[in-house]
Amino acid sequence: MEIKKRIYVGLLMVSMLLALTLAGGVWFLLQNRELLVGRVLLTVIASIVGIIFLLAGIGVLAIILMIMKSKSIPSLDSLTRMANELLFPITLLTGRLAGINKEKILQSYIAVNNYLVKSKKLLLDGRQVLILLPHCIQDSKCPHKITMDINNCKRCQKCCVSDLIDLGERYHAMVKVATGGTLARKFIEQTKPRGVVAVACERDLSLGIQDATHIPVIGVLNCRPNGPCINTSVVVTDVENALQAICKGG
Repeated sequence: MEIKKRIYVGLLMVSMLLALTLAGGVWFLLQNRELLVGRVLLTVIASIVGIIFLLAGIGVLAIILMIMKSKSIPSLDSLTRMANELLFPITLLTGRLAGINKEKILQSYIAVNNYLVKSKKLLLDGRQVLILLPHCIQDSKCPHKITMDINNCKRCQKCCVSDLIDLGERYHAMVKVATGGTLARKFIEQTKPRGVVAVACERDLSLGIQDATHIPVIGVLNCRPNGPCINTSVVVTDVENALQAICKGG
């Protein structure tokens, strides 16, 4: 996990430097415009962009500091979110140019996010936590659809849904199954959790973490023995460990 975190943090730093270099290059090319209005406008735009990237830079440093100290810095949470949101697309592009597999970058991003969430030491009541599962975790031949009501599960043990329901009951956590990002957002709006444990693939988890913004999300990668989006699974103890990281008594 240390290696995974370093991948994303390293790419964040490189992306920050590339963005600043690009901004500086544009400034250098345009600073000799003859029109005063053009120079004033350029100065204003450059100043705004400079301030944004300065704040993002502080956010990147805050992420590094939190990882090094294993301790959250609540006053800098907004800056760390801003840095991730602003630099995430640049990070993916930088990684691609460096020949790093996108899946590895996303795994690293999720690992960094999980570490930062755990460092908050939230101590939530289980009733404040939502366990969000992908619909592909249910056996594809099962006639009892659970996307709208998890209690439709007949506990046949052909998939891990029954074990996850048991886990939710032990921790008094809410359990929902979503068919995609739209339904996942709807469930979050309806249940208003203070923390989410989400199970999904790298792509869906990274998008979900970004969508949640102000809600702490711990991502647990699913297992895909049959390929993506069909008869997936998850290590139940990994989900429990995620719950313990944000629940009282965990």
